[in-house]
Amino acid sequence: MSFTMHGIGVSGGIAIGRAHLLSHTRLEAAHYAVPQHELAEESARFDAAIETVRSELGALRAEIPPNAPAEFEAFINLHLMILNDSTLSKAPHGIIETEKCNAEWALKIQTDALLAQFDEIEDSYLRERRADVIQVSERIMKALAGHPGHVPRPAADSAHSAILVAHDLSPADVVQFKHHQFASFLTDLGGATSHTAVVARSLNIPSIVALHHARQLIREDELLIVDGTQGVVVVDPDPMVLGEYELRQQQWGIERNRLKRLKHTRPATLDGVEVELHANIELPEDIAEVKEYGATGIGLFRSEFLYLNRDDLPDEDEQFEAYRNVAQEMDGMPVTIRTYDLGADKEENGAARSAANPALGLRAIRLCLTEPHRFKIQLRAMLRASHYGNVRILIPMLMNAGEISQTLHLIAQVKRELDAEGIPYDPGIKVGGMIEIPAAALALGLFTRKLDFLSIGTNDLIQYTLAVDRTDDTVSHLYDPLHPAVLKLIVHIIRTAGRAKTPVALCGEMAGDASLTRLLLALGLRQYSMHPSHLLEVKQQILKSSLREARAYVQRMLRTEDPVRLRAMLGRLNA
Repeated sequence: MSFTMHGIGVSGGIAIGRAHLLSHTRLEAAHYAVPQHELAEESARFDAAIETVRSELGALRAEIPPNAPAEFEAFINLHLMILNDSTLSKAPHGIIETEKCNAEWALKIQTDALLAQFDEIEDSYLRERRADVIQVSERIMKALAGHPGHVPRPAADSAHSAILVAHDLSPADVVQFKHHQFASFLTDLGGATSHTAVVARSLNIPSIVALHHARQLIREDELLIVDGTQGVVVVDPDPMVLGEYELRQQQWGIERNRLKRLKHTRPATLDGVEVELHANIELPEDIAEVKEYGATGIGLFRSEFLYLNRDDLPDEDEQFEAYRNVAQEMDGMPVTIRTYDLGADKEENGAARSAANPALGLRAIRLCLTEPHRFKIQLRAMLRASHYGNVRILIPMLMNAGEISQTLHLIAQVKRELDAEGIPYDPGIKVGGMIEIPAAALALGLFTRKLDFLSIGTNDLIQYTLAVDRTDDTVSHLYDPLHPAVLKLIVHIIRTAGRAKTPVALCGEMAGDASLTRLLLALGLRQYSMHPSHLLEVKQQILKSSLREARAYVQRMLRTEDPVRLRAMLGRLNA
């Protein structure tokens, strides 16, 4: 029987294939007593399982291809760190001794205790690390049962590609997933910051998370259609639906190949208005993709990713090397490095900070200014790298003039130190600010007087304006970039910055949404920054746009407050 499921699409495109179900050993275990004279043997059995999993993860790490995303090794290292922690690898010994029970039961008791601690954490990023503890415990449980974890191999004679269906996927599973060349994956769990979402985007595979009951409802070898763009799964489609999606899949592939011809075309509207298309990156390794799609600069280097999935902090030299490499690779094109935006959904390992509402708490520039020593280490690295390219500094989550003054004071202080040490840097390095808090947007004069450029962070601007947690799939339908209040704020920012002759870019998800390109053009935006894979689609939309025609129509849209009508008008604008 055909039916449809809806989840969160984490990577666009269409996949059609047969379901391959990934079976995980749930954290369920029989409880039986172990005689006193056999307790030592039971503890040894547990140690052997730990060693089996350690070897398994080590082997997976050794198999990572040289061109794989850097996140792969970081994710496996995180699981090894969890495995080696005494709270998981040693504490069950005490439970075996005191409870006189089997190793499986001791592991379950200890894991349940650890998960209860995670349940009390408010921070969404740290909460999602709960899944990593489960995944490591499941691997140990499988080893105890004599069935090491594995990803099923797709049948060689299958008429369609294989689509992996799982309750959840661990980083190690995903490495194997890449080796076996699955066309897509579906998971019951997962969110915007989950490992599966991060890896899906890096692999550019159409996939969906947060389906809740996919693993229960989908049967082995059942035919599936995955629309990663819409977040829709069609199970056992009828011939008419299948034919329609096969056509869409072909069209998607043809369009992807056709867009590659635009790589070296200068983005300009039909009436000759030129636009800058820059790329967002997380790590220096992303530069290869930036060049593949022809970006003319880095509009957002999310430097906080250098701090994640590790136990130590990157020192000045490590950061300097990362920033310098990117600056040199971009060969004179602008490289805008955002100071670390930690807190909220991104936190370094071992951080003890938590808050009732972390998205509104101690994060980004607020955090930087509370730890000036660490902040100055990053500023030194950025300034040193500016000697090797066109580096610019971007300050996130600014709210008031005091934060700008303190930041500029620290930058001036670091410049004096570098001068005293005879270390070269660009003395005219530009400093900009992200406008992602409504208060900053409404008091923009405070920022245009002190900063060289601005960048609109629409992800948080929309979240804060609409009071919608963008990582919570239960309210994701309320997250609306076309809300009249959001559009009015963007118009205000662009026009106010224009009057002050302060350059303004947009680096949030809106920039990479081609359906919004023409609207943003008409609102006055001339610099977009987005994930590299979205760049050519946005460029195509720019090349097909008449700014004169779009402006007149968008003025009518700005006078409309009905969201349904606005959506319809956007469709006509793009027709």
